[in-house]
Amino acid sequence: MTESAFDIKDFLKNLTKRPGIYKMLNDKSQIIYIGKAKNLKNRVSSYFRTKTTSVKQQAMVAKIVSIEVIVTNTEGEALLLESQQIKRYKPRYNICLRDDKSYPYLYISSHHDFPQITLHRGAKKKKGKYFGPYPSVGAVKETLKLLQKIFPVRQCEDSYYSNRTRPCLQYQIERCTAPCVDLIDKQSYAEDLSNTVLFLEGKGNLLIDQLIDKMETASNKLEFEQAVIYRDQIARLRTVLEKHFIHGEKGDVDIIACETKAGIACVQVFFIRNGQSLGNKVFFPKISGEPLAGHILQAFIAQYYLERQVPYELIVSHEIEEQDLLIEVLSKKANHGVSISSNVRGSRLKWLQMAAMNAENSLLSKLSDKQGMYARYLSLQEELGCAETPKRLECFDISHTQGDQTVASCVVFDREGPAKSAYRRFNIEGITPGDDYAAMYQAVTRRFKRLKKGEHLAPDILLIDGGKGQVSQAQKALEECDVNNVMIVGVSKGPDRKAGMEKLILVDQQQPLDVTPGASALLLIQHIRDEAHRFAITGHRQRRAKAKRESILETIPGLGPKRRQLLLKQFGGLQGISNAGIDALSGIDGISKQLAQRIYDNFHHQDGH
Repeated sequence: MTESAFDIKDFLKNLTKRPGIYKMLNDKSQIIYIGKAKNLKNRVSSYFRTKTTSVKQQAMVAKIVSIEVIVTNTEGEALLLESQQIKRYKPRYNICLRDDKSYPYLYISSHHDFPQITLHRGAKKKKGKYFGPYPSVGAVKETLKLLQKIFPVRQCEDSYYSNRTRPCLQYQIERCTAPCVDLIDKQSYAEDLSNTVLFLEGKGNLLIDQLIDKMETASNKLEFEQAVIYRDQIARLRTVLEKHFIHGEKGDVDIIACETKAGIACVQVFFIRNGQSLGNKVFFPKISGEPLAGHILQAFIAQYYLERQVPYELIVSHEIEEQDLLIEVLSKKANHGVSISSNVRGSRLKWLQMAAMNAENSLLSKLSDKQGMYARYLSLQEELGCAETPKRLECFDISHTQGDQTVASCVVFDREGPAKSAYRRFNIEGITPGDDYAAMYQAVTRRFKRLKKGEHLAPDILLIDGGKGQVSQAQKALEECDVNNVMIVGVSKGPDRKAGMEKLILVDQQQPLDVTPGASALLLIQHIRDEAHRFAITGHRQRRAKAKRESILETIPGLGPKRRQLLLKQFGGLQGISNAGIDALSGIDGISKQLAQRIYDNFHHQDGH
């Protein structure tokens, strides 16, 4: 770093020694690194001691033109703020966790005489019990399927339940006891529900003991049919416990292993709740250089758990430098003690070794995919005659139904494949219905106006799903946005519209480009084109469905926007509203009996019957 770029001596003179975070910015005012410190002055000054800094650190420091600091009361507060800021800005030189999805839970309602058990994702606002988090929706569905076989508690929505007049298929296949038509009393249903809760709380052995007592009691009373039901439940439970419960574990534990290789990091997490294995999940945090596994785990734990439910114990594959600070902050956040350990024995060591093995296998698979993706980018460079290997691709597509509800999609690929967080959709308005050229011009214009504002990076290549007309409109849009360094390539499907027969259209060439048969570049183009098509169609279908919902409800006198939204929310969509009876509809705040009747008639007498 040169002195003219940033006067560090002058900056350090007035820098506080209090705890806080620091943000390092480059000449484009982009945040390239965020860190926290117990003593801001000492920590920031350490970056500018050339004899002790690494090559990676020197390269980062050379790009600094300014530093911003935020002072906090404690180092713990700084850790929290650092994690939040890293997730928000994703600086280049930080270890960044790319995982913004909320995790699924099992939810048991408490506001109903016959509560349901179902999958839940999002904020836990509804009254009831939550179990999890589960690593995936698939893991939740597997558990729900398993529970149906043992304790047939209903899993249907309340709107579906309240409108049944006869048992559904779930009752016929013995996956539900049909409380909707009073085929089971409240006491018996409550017993099944209580057993379900005990199972999910990890009290499987206690549950088996209770069921054995009930089986013996029923047998003594000569209630042999009921005794057989208990016997079958016990048998199924024992089978499940052998497969899903961890011997010797009773609490909530996460087992975390990290492996690094060739500039890629893999973190594997195994989730154990109430002694039950809920499955595992793999993460690939963004890293710069080759940081130590302990540093990656520290950044991962801070960014991951500070926004989620924290288990009582974390078992990690490598020692963490600031372990005590993490424990302090996590315990305060969770309102219970949290321990972090790396030196474990027995069954825990076996679990940790298994997590490490899975992390290594996932990493090798990722490296293989990355190498394959890089080869495709090299092939694309060769086929298109690019001076440098492309790093970022964007592809646009248009979707509509006879010109109605037009949606444009923009998907982004980098060297690792789809960058889904950068995907965007555009609702196209103000054009002649069915005019794909105008739609393409509007979408590209709106996208690259945002680029000029610095909202996203510029692609090396802009792929357009279409022929010369769409390409010319994209070119016009870029010229008007004063963007001159992006290569435009049209992807025409050809007369037979067969995969592998696509024609590439370049701005300055009269004839389509002949791609080498079997070139991996074509696979890359097909991949991003198909992804853009899928993303556009999904958006179009969502917009069309929304318009349909709104158009039907808008025809009902006295039903304003707020009430329409309330109905859709309460009944889970148009289908739920159509299945609802007048009493159920009038039970919603603001819906009178007369209005409920009009809503009901609208759905059931539309054909004049």
